[in-house]
Amino acid sequence: MTKLDDLYREQGQSPWLDNLRRDWIQDGTLADWVSRGIRGVTSNPSIFRKAIEGQEIYDDQFRSLVSGGMSVEDAYWELVITDIEDALAVLRPVHDSSSGEDGFVSIEVAPSLARDTEGTAEAARQLHERIAEPNLYVKIPGTAEGVPAIRQMVAEGRNINITLLFSLSRYEEIIEAYISGLEAREGDLSNIVSVASFFVSRVDGAVDAQLDKIGTPEALALRGKVAVANAKLAYDLFLRRFSGPRWEALAARGARVQRPLWASTSTKNPDYSPTLYVDTLIAPDTVNTMPEGTLDDFEATGTLARTADDDLDAARQVLADLAAVGVDLDAVTNQLEIDGVTAFEAAFDELLASLRAKAETFGSQD
Repeated sequence: MTKLDDLYREQGQSPWLDNLRRDWIQDGTLADWVSRGIRGVTSNPSIFRKAIEGQEIYDDQFRSLVSGGMSVEDAYWELVITDIEDALAVLRPVHDSSSGEDGFVSIEVAPSLARDTEGTAEAARQLHERIAEPNLYVKIPGTAEGVPAIRQMVAEGRNINITLLFSLSRYEEIIEAYISGLEAREGDLSNIVSVASFFVSRVDGAVDAQLDKIGTPEALALRGKVAVANAKLAYDLFLRRFSGPRWEALAARGARVQRPLWASTSTKNPDYSPTLYVDTLIAPDTVNTMPEGTLDDFEATGTLARTADDDLDAARQVLADLAAVGVDLDAVTNQLEIDGVTAFEAAFDELLASLRAKAETFGSQD
C-alpha cells in the first residue's frame, strides 16, 4: 500500500494525476501511476500543447491525418481523442472497482466556447457521443455562460467536470446547476457523476502579489493563507448543499454528490511547503488532482489527516482580514477566471499554429 492508497482508503480523498502524455500511455508510466494509487487523470489544452509539441510520437498519426485531407484542427482532436481513449482503457479497472466513482479521464471542450452556452453544450454532447465510455468526463468551464450548459448536460445524464472555479459564489451556482439538472431528469440517477474543479494555488499567487504591494504587517501576515481559507469554505458549502430534504430526495433516487476537485495544487511559491495545497485540504468525498512532482512530494513528506473542514472560523477570519486590508477577493477571482480562459485559448491557438506549420513541412517533404 502506498500513501496515495492510504489517502483514499483512510481519508476518502481520491488522488488524480494532472497530466497526460502519449509516451506515458505506451511505455506503462500511466499504468505505474495507477498501481501507485492514482484514481483518475485530468487534462487541459495547456497539457496537450506541451505533450504534442514536445514529442515526435504524435507525428506519424498527424501526418497521416492531414495527408488524407483532414483539417489541422480536426487532426488535433483526433490526436487528443486517441490519447483519451487509450487512457480510459488504463483507468477502466479503477472505474469498475469503485462502482463508477473514480477511474475517470477528463477532456475539455474547445476553450473558445467558454462564453458560448449552446456551443459548449453541443461540443460536450459530441465528445460524449464520440468517446462513448462510462469513465469519461467532459470538462466545461464554470463561466456564467457555462452554468446553463452544465445544468443541461446533467439533465441529459452526461458526466461533467466543471473547471476554472475560483469563487464561492460561482461554486454555489455550479452546485445549483448540478442539483437542478438532476431534478429535471426522471428515473434512476445513480449513473450520473460530476466533479467541480476548484482552483487553489492561483488564488494565492494573485492575492499575495496584492498583499506585497500593500506591504503592511497585517497584509503580509495573510500571504499563503487565502487560497486554503477560500477552499475550506468551499468544502463547507459542499457539505451544506449536499444535505437536507432537497438533496435527500435526490439521493433516494440514487444521486451521487458532486465532489469538489482541488485543482492547481502545485505550490508556486518556493517559500511554501510543496504539499501545502494537499495537506490542508484532505476530506471525504473530494479529489485532488496533482502534477507528478506534487504527487512525489506528497508521497515523501505529506501528512494524512482530515483537514479541509477544520477551523472554519479561522478561515472566515482570514477572508475578513483580507477585506480589511483592502483586497477585493471577488475582483481577484473574477480576473482569475478571465485569465484562465484566456490562457487555455492561447495554448489552444498556439498549438494549432504549431501544427499548421508542421503540416506545411509535410507538404514540402513530399
